[in-house]
Amino acid sequence: MDTLLPVATTANDNDDPTIWRVDDALWAQLEPVLRSDKVRKKPGRPRRDNRAIFDGLIWLARTGGQWAALPREYGPKSTVHERFTEWVADGKLERAWGVLLRAYDEAIGLDWSWQAADGCLVNAPFGKKGGPARTKPPVATPQTAESPAPNGIC
Repeated sequence: MDTLLPVATTANDNDDPTIWRVDDALWAQLEPVLRSDKVRKKPGRPRRDNRAIFDGLIWLARTGGQWAALPREYGPKSTVHERFTEWVADGKLERAWGVLLRAYDEAIGLDWSWQAADGCLVNAPFGKKGGPARTKPPVATPQTAESPAPNGIC
């Protein structure tokens, strides 16, 4: 089963094996989940390869990088983002993530008793309402030293 997940080479050889790209065996399970049967509304370039785009999403998830930093080998960032939003809206990404987790669990094993949530996954406490109302106006910060120039510009 170790063939499902390629081992990434990292600076620290003690790191656990991790997935950076989907291999052929895993793609055989993911491809039917991510396939789109939508009829194109306008002619133009053919759809980009889903496999490269999915690898780009793995790269984004693993590195925490921004869309603008996505390497060109995964496709244009706008195309990758468009496919990502399409897959999320259709529920395909959630199903593909389940396939990926099952494959990882079979090959490496997941500790399902431990979970964590990143703070960026929850809404800001004040959301669109803004912060709490100020009880008193802010006070000017007192000057701590004499101004070196009469106009305050150095």
